[in-house]
Amino acid sequence: MPKFLKSLFGQVVAALVLGVVIGYVWPTFGVSLKPLGDGFIKLIKMIIPVLVFCVVVHGIAGAGDLKRVGRVGVKALIYFELVTTVALFLGLALAFIFQPGVGMNVDVSTLDPKAMGSYAENASKLAGGGAVEFLMKLIPNSVVGAFATGDVLQVLLFAVLFGCALAILGPHGAPVVQMVDSVCHVLFKIMGIIIKLAPLGVLGAIAFTVSKYGIGSLKQLGYFVVLYYVSVVVFVVGILGLIMRIAGYSIFKFLRYMREELMIVFATTSSDSVLPQIMAKLRHLGIRDSTVGLVIPTGYSFNLDAFSIYITLAAVFIAQATNTTVTMSDLLTILAISLITSKGAHGVPGSAIVVLAATLQAIPAIPAVGLVLVLSTDWFMGIARALGNLIGNCVATVAIAAWEGDIDKARATKILDGETLAQKEADYEFAPN
Repeated sequence: MPKFLKSLFGQVVAALVLGVVIGYVWPTFGVSLKPLGDGFIKLIKMIIPVLVFCVVVHGIAGAGDLKRVGRVGVKALIYFELVTTVALFLGLALAFIFQPGVGMNVDVSTLDPKAMGSYAENASKLAGGGAVEFLMKLIPNSVVGAFATGDVLQVLLFAVLFGCALAILGPHGAPVVQMVDSVCHVLFKIMGIIIKLAPLGVLGAIAFTVSKYGIGSLKQLGYFVVLYYVSVVVFVVGILGLIMRIAGYSIFKFLRYMREELMIVFATTSSDSVLPQIMAKLRHLGIRDSTVGLVIPTGYSFNLDAFSIYITLAAVFIAQATNTTVTMSDLLTILAISLITSKGAHGVPGSAIVVLAATLQAIPAIPAVGLVLVLSTDWFMGIARALGNLIGNCVATVAIAAWEGDIDKARATKILDGETLAQKEADYEFAPN
């Protein structure tokens, strides 16, 4: 077997190509492979709540310094707001510079509002709750309920409280800390077993997609979709690249390090499918457990960079397509509402359309029924959204770790330069520089 195919990356690439061929040549068979992709994602989601709990609890209890943990959390939230605001502005700017919707001249009366279905209903719930309702949803009805529903933010809240309590207990909480650490190691072993099934998950997901949408759907996505992909690339290379450079690393070397996970996300359009593996890789890079455990799960709801670009770009696109005049006041409203509605949207069915609908409901000037125009492209946009969001959260973790001094710079440089570490070095525990 060629060396390339022995690696997980090579197997994922081969599965991707095979999935395209199957979907095109045998579409009926391709559709039947959908359970492979769905099953793989469900296996990953199965361990995410418990894994997040164990990593966060062990990181906080092991750190001992609750002030430092709180400081990391505050810095993370500040970073998230600044970067997502930049992303929102980028979406607006590109929409006005390239004007993807101009010339479509869509008559709003010809659009069928029934196509929105449950999206509009979910949007009403999201928009109507406000900030207070959102904060209340962070508190689970029960601890068991948080784990049962897989709500990462609710699990994270309980994990932070549990970790802080163990840190305060000191030596009396040591046995529990040790048990949590042991469970964490077991979960990462389970993750290692599941991730070997990634090629099958990719095969099933991409074969189903090509079977359903056709091979032409992979290349004829339209100006709007192309512009969105370009905007995500500009954001990753330009904005995130600058952030990584300030932190002392190359964005291109970092993307190469994450290439296996990015390929899986590309095929499954779900960043959930690699969350445990991403956390493991960032810890392996030399970042403190508590920083990884706090930033990554929180970022999945609060740091949706590519998602933010989509919201503003799509809102202006709909306005242009329906010949709706958008004032500066409308634009500022879009920005303000998007900063709120985009938070916590992770895990909401059809989250992009739902959040976009919730945003437009606050701006009467833009017809919400125009969302029908972007429904057909949502899956394709979802690929770039998932990739951009994942990269943004990984970069955020590196940046905040560098800001806080929670990354072993020498180790990170070695790994990103492609050096292979010995087993003793690979079994890494963070040590302050």
